[in-house]
Amino acid sequence: MASKPGILTDWPWKPLGSFKFVILSPWIAHSIYSFIWIERDPTYYLNFPYIFLRMLHNQIWISISRYQTAKGKGRIVDKGLEFEQVDRESNWDDQILLTAIVLYTMHTIFPISANLPWWRTDGVILTTILHAGPVEFLYYWLHRALHHHFLYSRYHSHHHSSIVTQPITAVIHPFAEMLAYFVLFLIPLSTTLFLNKSSVAAIYGYIFYIDFMNNMGHCNFEFFPKKLISYFPLLKYLSYTPSFHSLHHTKFRSNYSLFMPIYDYIYGTVDTSTDATYEACLKRQEESPDVVYLTHLTTLDSIFQLRLGFASIASNPQTYKWYLTLIYPFTMCSLLITWISGHAIVLENNTFKDLKLQCWLIPRFKTQYFSKRHSTTVKKLIEETIMKAELSGVKVKELNAHCALYIERVPQLKIKVVDGSSLVAATVLNSIPTGTIQVLLRGKFNKVALAITNALFRQNVQVTVLYNDEVNELERTLTSSNRSISLSPINTPKIWLVGDEWNEDEQLQASEGSFFIPFSHFPPKQMRKDCFYHYTPAMITPTALVNLHSCENWLPRRRMSVWRIAGIIHALERWNVHECGNTIFDVEKVWEASIRHGFKPLNTPHKLE
Repeated sequence: MASKPGILTDWPWKPLGSFKFVILSPWIAHSIYSFIWIERDPTYYLNFPYIFLRMLHNQIWISISRYQTAKGKGRIVDKGLEFEQVDRESNWDDQILLTAIVLYTMHTIFPISANLPWWRTDGVILTTILHAGPVEFLYYWLHRALHHHFLYSRYHSHHHSSIVTQPITAVIHPFAEMLAYFVLFLIPLSTTLFLNKSSVAAIYGYIFYIDFMNNMGHCNFEFFPKKLISYFPLLKYLSYTPSFHSLHHTKFRSNYSLFMPIYDYIYGTVDTSTDATYEACLKRQEESPDVVYLTHLTTLDSIFQLRLGFASIASNPQTYKWYLTLIYPFTMCSLLITWISGHAIVLENNTFKDLKLQCWLIPRFKTQYFSKRHSTTVKKLIEETIMKAELSGVKVKELNAHCALYIERVPQLKIKVVDGSSLVAATVLNSIPTGTIQVLLRGKFNKVALAITNALFRQNVQVTVLYNDEVNELERTLTSSNRSISLSPINTPKIWLVGDEWNEDEQLQASEGSFFIPFSHFPPKQMRKDCFYHYTPAMITPTALVNLHSCENWLPRRRMSVWRIAGIIHALERWNVHECGNTIFDVEKVWEASIRHGFKPLNTPHKLE
C-alpha cells in the first residue's frame, strides 16, 4: 500500500479474492461455444489459454530468479526478501486479468478486431515503431511524474516498497497507476487495429515482449551478455539490463526508462554507476556458504511449497489446497524429474550474523529418500554433496541420514557433519509442560528417543511404554542406572512423545486433553479434536536471520526446524566435531547456546480445528 493511498488504489475485484477470474466466465464460455459451433476466431479463443501461458511464463521467471539469487552468481542486491513483500506482491496476476478483460472488451465492441490474420509484417513493424517512439517516450515522462512527491506518496511508492526486486515486482502497482500504463500499451494495439494492420502475432507477441522485459528487469541477477553489447553497441540504448533497472529501485531518482534507456541518456538521468554496477554483477561468482542444510521433498505437493515454487504457497505453512489437483499432471511430471535428476540443487540462501547459510535440495521425495530400493542412489547423492560442500569451503553440513559410514571412510574430511539430534532432544524436553511426572513414549527408539529418556530420568519423570518388548528394548540401551521403564494403560498418560513408525490409530484411545509432542521430522496425523498437538521440533528464528520468506513445510512463518538450526549453532560456537551416527551432544549445552544466539521456543500447542 502507498504511504498515502490515492483514489482507485484497490483493484475493483479485490473482494472476490482468489475467485476473481470468475469475471471472465461469460466470455470464456462464449469463446468455447464459438470455437465449437460457430467460427474459430483466434483473437477470441486464444485469450483464455494465453492467460495460463502468461502465468507459466511469470512462474518460470520467479523460479529462475530465486534459484540464481540463492546461488549468488550475478546477484545485484544482497538484501533479503521478507514475508511482507511476498504478501504485497501476491496479486501479481491482477494485471493478467485486466489484460484479458481489455482484449475481450475490444473484441466485443469493435467488430474490426475479429478474424485477424495470424501474421502481418507491416503491423509487427508498426507495433515496434509505436512502442519505441510514443510508448517509451510517454512512459519516461509519466514515470518521472510518478516520482513527484504528490503522486509518489499516493501511488508509485507502493511499487518502490520493494527494494529487492523479483520478477513479479514489475506489475505490483495500484489500480489507477496500472490503468495509466495500459493506456500507453494500447497505443500500438489500437493503432494497428484501426489501420487494419493488426494480427494475432502483433497482439500476443507485444504482450509477451512486455512480460519478458518486465520480468527480466526485476529478476535481481545480471546475465545480459557483455559480448552482445560489444557486437551491437546500439543495444545499450535499446534494451535495459536487470542491473540498470535495479539501480532505479535503490537510487530512486535515475534510470526512469521503461525498457529502452535511450531517453535516460537523452535527458541525462542515467545513474553514474550504471556501467560499473553492470560489470561488477557479471563478474560475481557463486557464493561459498559457511553452513549447508540438506533437505528433500516430502509429499507430491511439496514441490510447490519450495521457495522456488509458488511464492504465495511457499510463504504459508503446507496444507491441503484443492486447486493443486488441477495441475496434478505437472505434479506427476515433477516425480519423473526426481527419477532422472542426479544432483542436489541450491534451494535457499540466508545470512545470520557473520554466517552465509544455504539450503540444498536432494531431488527425492520422502518415499524415495527412505526406501531400501533407492538407498544406494540416495547415499551416492549425499556423498557427492558432501564432497561438493568440502570443495566449496563449507564449514558445517547438516544431514539426518546416511552420513556416519561415509565419515568413517573419509576421516580427513574438513567439513563437519551435524544431524541435529541433540537440539531435537533439547527442544522436545523443553516442550514438556512444567510439573509433568509421567510421559508415554511411542515410535521408533532412535538415539533422539534414548537421549530424551535419559534426560527425563535425571529429572525424575517416569517414562512409560505400552508393550513388554519395548520395555526390554529400552532398558537394554539406556545409559541411566537404577531406572526402569514402566508399562502404562494407553488412556492414562496425558503427555505423549511420538516418533516415526508408531501406530497413529492409538490416538483414538488416548484420554481427552492429551498432548502429543513429536520428536520426528514429520508431524503425526491429527485425529482428535479434543487433544493438543505440538509442531515438529522447531524454534522461532531471530530477526537477524535474513531472507527468510518461505515456510519450512508445515511450520508457521519464521519458524525453523531444529535440525536446521543445529548446524547454525554448531558453526557459531565453532564446535570442531561431527554429530552423526551414535554421537550426541550435551542437550543442555546445545539448548543454552541456541537461546543465547536468539532462537526462541515455540508457543503453546494447538488443537485440531
